[in-house]
Amino acid sequence: MAIVTVDPSGEEIYLPADQTVLGGLYAAGYAYTIGCRRGGCGVCKVDLLEGGVTYDHPVADDVLSREERQEGVCLTCRAVPDGDITVRFRSGSLRLVQPLLRSLNEKSRLQAAASAPQPKE
Repeated sequence: MAIVTVDPSGEEIYLPADQTVLGGLYAAGYAYTIGCRRGGCGVCKVDLLEGGVTYDHPVADDVLSREERQEGVCLTCRAVPDGDITVRFRSGSLRLVQPLLRSLNEKSRLQAAASAPQPKE
């Protein structure tokens, strides 16, 4: 489970394990500017402010360069969060287009949090 926090709004979206940022946000009822959805265009780049991601498929250097990766740029259609992350959209913004899906996402987040092992004191 990962939580994607959107800066500066503070919106929090729950992503199940092994889901890409793009897939998780769309499944939670959100939309934003994207292109090919396959890692070939770079339209869905965001700035990764906190946390880390891995890529579920190779990403070409001409789409996401090493320098961009080092600067914290993330290709959302291929990036799978390693844990909780914070992102900032570069162009446009995150829009809620399916409130029912957002409500279901929030319930899933609460259920996952309740079933997570509690730290021992």
